[in-house]
Amino acid sequence: MATARKYGTDGKDLGTVDLPAAIFDGEVNEHLIWEAVNIYLQNQRQGNASSKNRAAVSGGGRKPWKQKGTGRARAGSNTSPLWPGGGTAFGPHPRDYTVRMNRTAKRIALIGALTVRAREGSVVVAEPPALKEIKTKPVAEYLKTIGLSGKKVLWVFDRTGEAMLKSSRNIAKVATAESTSLHPYSLMKCETLVITEGGLKSLAARLGEGK
Repeated sequence: MATARKYGTDGKDLGTVDLPAAIFDGEVNEHLIWEAVNIYLQNQRQGNASSKNRAAVSGGGRKPWKQKGTGRARAGSNTSPLWPGGGTAFGPHPRDYTVRMNRTAKRIALIGALTVRAREGSVVVAEPPALKEIKTKPVAEYLKTIGLSGKKVLWVFDRTGEAMLKSSRNIAKVATAESTSLHPYSLMKCETLVITEGGLKSLAARLGEGK
């Protein structure tokens, strides 16, 4: 069974805890993890690239010169893609790049990514310091206390909260996420997964029953 170090709100080492085997000791399907990451990156594309075809550019109308007798090539319009300033042939137009992944495949990919981090010993259970106001320093000092300063950290909560979200977003290499929106891409990008007890329970409820 996978285990993780546990830390209190003051950064004190509270020993080790067992991680739920249902989500931290599952099948590692590398292809599904790759597919989930690839789909995530593809879905970030805005798809708003656009170009004007010969109907959209200004100009056209009158034939530039008569069909025969000039010695020049035939031309019907100055909006032709062959002309400088003419329309673009087969250019990009706004489109949706969204690709869907079925629920079962997403679940297997996420459990696989969590299992990879657990097998590497890169999972930490830690409760964040109590914040009365939005302030970065306490969070940075807490990460330094538990030995994660300077590392790529993904902190997963049941509910992030505005104070914690804004207090941690200015710390380099630290990202936050809620258990309901956790994605394999974020897990593959981080070096250490830090998860709260609430986030752990929520994640187990989300994935443990095949939802």
